[in-house]
Amino acid sequence: MSDPKAQPDWLKVDGMDALVELALNLHWSWSHAADELWEGLDKGLWATTQNPWVILRTVSHEKIKAVLGNLEFRHRLDSLLQHNRESYRSDAWFQHKHPVTALSTIAYFSMEFMLSEALPIYSGGLGNVAGDQMKAASDLGVPVVGSACSTAKDISARISMWKAGKQALYPVNDPGQLPIRPLRQPNGEWLRLQIQLPGSKIWLRCWEVTVGRAKLYLLDTNDFANTAAHRGITSELYGGDAEMRLKQEIVLGIGGWRLLRALGLTPEVCHLNEGHAAFAVLERARSYMEDHKKPFDLAMTITRAGNVFTTHTAVSAGFDRFDPALIRTYLSHYAVDELAISVDDLLTMGRQNPEDTSETLQHGLSCGPRQRADQWSEQAPWESEQRDFPDLVPPLAKGGSPDRVSNQRHSCADLGFS
Repeated sequence: MSDPKAQPDWLKVDGMDALVELALNLHWSWSHAADELWEGLDKGLWATTQNPWVILRTVSHEKIKAVLGNLEFRHRLDSLLQHNRESYRSDAWFQHKHPVTALSTIAYFSMEFMLSEALPIYSGGLGNVAGDQMKAASDLGVPVVGSACSTAKDISARISMWKAGKQALYPVNDPGQLPIRPLRQPNGEWLRLQIQLPGSKIWLRCWEVTVGRAKLYLLDTNDFANTAAHRGITSELYGGDAEMRLKQEIVLGIGGWRLLRALGLTPEVCHLNEGHAAFAVLERARSYMEDHKKPFDLAMTITRAGNVFTTHTAVSAGFDRFDPALIRTYLSHYAVDELAISVDDLLTMGRQNPEDTSETLQHGLSCGPRQRADQWSEQAPWESEQRDFPDLVPPLAKGGSPDRVSNQRHSCADLGFS
C-alpha cells in the first residue's frame, strides 16, 4: 500500500485484496468495466474524483465489508479481476506479430504522462501522447516501461484554471491518495537511489504505477534525508528557473536510467519523448562503459543505435537551452568522474556550432554524434527544422514530402539519438 499510515489489518477484510489490486492498476482509466463497482462503494466520490484508490482510502471498512458481502458485487469483482489477470498474461498483438524477437524492453522516458486525472503528473499534449502510448503498449503487448518524475503539485489544475481565466492554483498531491506504490526491495526497504548534485548527493524515492500489463516508474526528491531545497526539485512540473529545470532533467534522465538498472532491466531501446530526458542517453552509455570496460566514445556509438528521440515542437525555441556555466556547475563531476571525458567535450555535444564556446547547450543536440532527420509528421515541421538546423536536417526535394506520417501528429527526429 502506498499510505505509510495504513492500518496493518486493512487487507484482512475478505475481498479487500481484490479491490486493491483493481484500484492500483490504471487499466480502469480506459476500460470502464469496473465503474459500477466503484459507484457501488461511493457514487458521489467516484463521480467527483474518478479515483478508485481515493474511494478505498476514504470509505469506511464497514461499508466495504457490507458491499463485499453482496454476492452479486463479489461475483462481478472476482470475474473482472480474473479476466484482467488472464488478459495480461495472454499473448497480444506484439507476441503474435513477433513470436521470436530479441526485444525484451523499451524504456519510454517522458517528463509527463497523462494517464488519468487521478494521477496528475501532466501538463498538456506531451503527456497526452505519452499516456495514450503507454495504454496502447499495454493493449498491444509491446514491452514498454515508462519513466517519469512524480510531482508534488498538480499542474493540471493550474492549466484548467488558466484556461478559465481565473487565479492559478497548485493543489498538493498526497502520495497516499494517488494510485501508486513505493518500490520495495526484497527485504521490504523502500528503493531509493542517490545522484550527485553540486556539494552533496541527494536521495530519489522510487514509485511504481501499474498500467494494464505495463509499468511506469516514478522518481521524486521529497525524501526526508534531503535538504528542503533538494526536496522541492520535483515539486512542480516544469517549475522554477533554468537551474531548477536542469536539476529536474538530471533526476529524470540519469536517475531514471539508474532506476531501470536497479530493477534489473536492460532495455534494448531507449525512447526519449522530447529532450527533457536527454541525460538518459549519457547514463546509458556510462552503464555500457561500466559493464564492458569501454571508453565513452565507443559506448555512445554502440548504444546510440537503440536510442529514439521524438519531438513535438519542431522549432529551435521548443528545445531547452542551458548556459555553459550552469552545465559546468552541475555536470563537471559527472563528465570527468563518470564518463571520463572533459566537460568541454560534453558541452560540444550540445552545440550546433562546436567551435562557439558561448553557445548554450541544447538538448535536441546534446547526446552524441549527429545524424540526419528521417521521420517527420508533416512538411511544415520538416521545413522549420531544416531552417533552424541546416547541418542536421536535409532539405526536401522539390515536390517531396516527409518519409513518414505519425498517427499522433508528432515528429520523430533522429537528432543524434538513434
